[in-house]
Amino acid sequence: MVKVELKGLVREFDDDSKIGPIDLQVKDGELMTLLGPSGSGKTTTLRMVAGFIENVGGGLLFDEKDMVNVPPNQRNIGMVFQSVALFPNMTVFENISFGPDMAGWSREKTIERVEELADLLGIRRLLLRKISEVSGGEAQRVALARALATSPKLLLLDEPLSALDQQLRERLQSEIKQIQRKLKVTTIYVTHSQDEAFAISDRVAILKDGIVVQVGTPEELYDSPANEFVARFLGSGNIFSGEITDISDGILTILVNDSSFKIPGKGKISSYVSFSVKPEDVIISDSAPSNWTQANLVSITPQVGSFKVSIDLDGVPIIALTYDEDLVKRLRANGNKTVAFSFKPDSIIIIGN
Repeated sequence: MVKVELKGLVREFDDDSKIGPIDLQVKDGELMTLLGPSGSGKTTTLRMVAGFIENVGGGLLFDEKDMVNVPPNQRNIGMVFQSVALFPNMTVFENISFGPDMAGWSREKTIERVEELADLLGIRRLLLRKISEVSGGEAQRVALARALATSPKLLLLDEPLSALDQQLRERLQSEIKQIQRKLKVTTIYVTHSQDEAFAISDRVAILKDGIVVQVGTPEELYDSPANEFVARFLGSGNIFSGEITDISDGILTILVNDSSFKIPGKGKISSYVSFSVKPEDVIISDSAPSNWTQANLVSITPQVGSFKVSIDLDGVPIIALTYDEDLVKRLRANGNKTVAFSFKPDSIIIIGN
């Protein structure tokens, strides 16, 4: 295990664009995921940590040791790529044993390690097969075993499940998490999937335009997005923006288009503020009090255990989750074109820009 620190790490490109400065700390034994849209710098950051790409500024420390000028093969890392990059002319056993063989391990120690990992990953029956004879999910398990074979202090995973179908991805997510916990290896995982990141991670670092914009547990990120980008990217809240028209006893009155909302917070009259409300905290009704806000009903989509109701407030899209089947039946039966909505003041999160 190892503690990893990225201190202002920067990579520049020929078109004058750059990644960084990246500031991030990965705790000893932690599974940290780099999450963000395409082009946000996730894979470039991972490859700088691996040493495959040179940084032009900043520092990289493993347990306080400067690693910037240390060659990749001396960083004691294991890596799994998006394409498994296994040796097709070798058996599963030979693929997994490649690292220990190159490191000069004894045959007995190598066999013991290969069999240990094969048991852990459920692929012992595949050890004598050629890579062409295993499935996509099995190949990913082989790639993970190969990356772990030399007992690296740091494991790097670059979108390892993106080529697999949803059901297999979910199963392997659970397996990766269990294996990482059992081996206690510090792990940095790259994905563009929020569901995947939230399923496996101790903490998640969200990147935008080559910069880390927020780091936290999945719960912290979903419940308290640092800014509008994070809230929208995670889908963790409906975003409202408007002008403060009144302040009374710590309650702001915010005019969003032609609708007013009262929320707790601080601000100045005539200034603008954005706030977020999670879909599960939006309450909808077809027979609400007159002080609720009216919006146009756009669609109702069944989900597992709930319904996603899309509504529109003068061009502001809003998503609500409801578990009320009777309400949904009434809305559909009556052909309702409008619904009323509200939310509790304590469910509102004021966010930055």
